[in-house]
Amino acid sequence: HAGAVVRARAAQTYRDRGWREDADAAALDAAALAEADAEKAAALGRLGDLAWERGEPEEALERYGAALGLVRDHGPSLAGRARALAALGRTDGAVRDWRAALARLPLPEYLLEAGELYESLGRDAEARALYERLRTGTWARAEVPLGLLGADHGDPAAAVVRLRAEWARGHRSVGVADALGWALFRAGRAEEALEYVKRATDEGLRSALFSYHRGEVERALGLRGPARRHLAEALRINPAFSPLHAPRAATALTTLGEPPEELPEGALPVAPVGKEKTERTATAGPGTRT
Repeated sequence: HAGAVVRARAAQTYRDRGWREDADAAALDAAALAEADAEKAAALGRLGDLAWERGEPEEALERYGAALGLVRDHGPSLAGRARALAALGRTDGAVRDWRAALARLPLPEYLLEAGELYESLGRDAEARALYERLRTGTWARAEVPLGLLGADHGDPAAAVVRLRAEWARGHRSVGVADALGWALFRAGRAEEALEYVKRATDEGLRSALFSYHRGEVERALGLRGPARRHLAEALRINPAFSPLHAPRAATALTTLGEPPEELPEGALPVAPVGKEKTERTATAGPGTRT
């Protein structure tokens, strides 16, 4: 159904801009307009992804379940249900669904994500097997998952080379910017990393992983306030965004502690909102936006 396709594309565009309510509404329209089971399952799986990304694993489970009720081996919904189950602590079900998802649709990003779940469970041999499968596979487009694999589970310096080449080819998506920034950070080059992780988080997409990466880079650079803000943002967007990295974000935030009550030396106090607005309005010229 052409209308379903159009609304699905709109949902993706809204999501990438950070317009979550609009994305959800468009994805609901796509599900309602879809006619074939496969098309409806894809739309329901997308709804599950949107719920997951905003930190609502129970709602995500319902949506993935509805998709899998229509198409039993729908790969994206099996993967989505796996990550939602893991977020809810139902790790046996998560492992089972990851196996089914990888049998049906062995995407590079799924191999990395499933491997990180295994690693978080102490199942290191199974994690290494999935990482090796990702590392040695023949993929059309897998620079981001391969770069993140190298940064976190391999050779960060080699990951930097890989991702810089991708960037030089003109592939400058937020995903590549985030992965390159993270690889630079993991290779001990936090100052260079900052430009890229900022770019990833400033483009509109609300990603808990991107916020976590930026927070860790800022923490390494001694930027305590921004680091605290971005680590907290990652956990606010989705408290269980990664079985490996979400606990690390929480630990890093605890390590930073509460913001100081006293102003740093030399800092100016902020004017009361009412007074500030009055002063701005008084000094604004004709046609000036206030």
